Amino acid sequence: MPALIHTPRPVGRFDQLVIESTGISEPLPVAETFTFTGEDGKSLSSIARLDTMVTVVDAYNFLKDYSSRDSLQSRGESLGEEDQRTVVDLLIEQIEFCDVIVLNKVDLIDAAQREQLMAILRSLNPRARIEVSEFGKVALASVLDTKLFDFEEASKAPGWLAELRGEHTPETEAYGIHSFVYRARVPFHPRRFFDWVESEWPGVVRSKGFFWLASRPAYAGSWSQAGAVARHGAAGFWWGAVPRDRWPRDAESLAAIEKNWADGVGDARQELVLIGIGMDESKLRQRLDACLLTDAEMAQGPHAWTRYDDPFPAWS
Repeated sequence: MPALIHTPRPVGRFDQLVIESTGISEPLPVAETFTFTGEDGKSLSSIARLDTMVTVVDAYNFLKDYSSRDSLQSRGESLGEEDQRTVVDLLIEQIEFCDVIVLNKVDLIDAAQREQLMAILRSLNPRARIEVSEFGKVALASVLDTKLFDFEEASKAPGWLAELRGEHTPETEAYGIHSFVYRARVPFHPRRFFDWVESEWPGVVRSKGFFWLASRPAYAGSWSQAGAVARHGAAGFWWGAVPRDRWPRDAESLAAIEKNWADGVGDARQELVLIGIGMDESKLRQRLDACLLTDAEMAQGPHAWTRYDDPFPAWS
């Protein structure tokens, strides 16, 4: 289990640090702590600098955990009864947000497993520096006073966001990583898309984005998948379904709406980023295309679409 807690202790050399996985801490709240201002007008950032976010990956257990469906509650690591996240959810949060990944216990896996693990880590966070260690030993300079942390960059750094912005990381190709963005301005048939969601997505390591169901034409659906765990739900309303007098007034927001606008459908769309190892992009696109409404179904219009067989859970 990766963690962001690192504890210096003597190891016989003064240029090394022993990094221990001693529990779970969450990267974004830790970083946000430095931005809070107290009643006295001061914040933690006025007396300390957040230098490096470090995630420790247990090479021996990571692949098993990444393919599991275990909840944090079943592992005794949740934040309470309301915390419904899975182990994979937390793995992704910690890896996508960090500056340095310490890959520990690599001596306990073979070369093929190590290559697969490195590929997954690179796909999830192409900007992070990976430090390979045994018994948690890493050079001090690799994790201390690196000046790597940048809150804004970290927030927009996940691999799927980089792909959505059209930014590719060439070094990931050496690990067999491939990514693409699936876009369409036609809604999915709810039954066909649900059946696809419930099936295998060969080679896909991570996918995320928005989708549009014909049976719920006003809603933007959110999609997030990592390993064996996928989540979907309501992200909000498409702006096309919101009265104009309730639109934002600032130029930046209006420009963002206009950028995604198309005649006849407004801003409703499919926009899914898929990242994987050994993916067949052509076949994946064909499978997603098969979920879209046909021309005949499109001609029926939204009134008919809302009566389609829709197995997705209700959205509030």
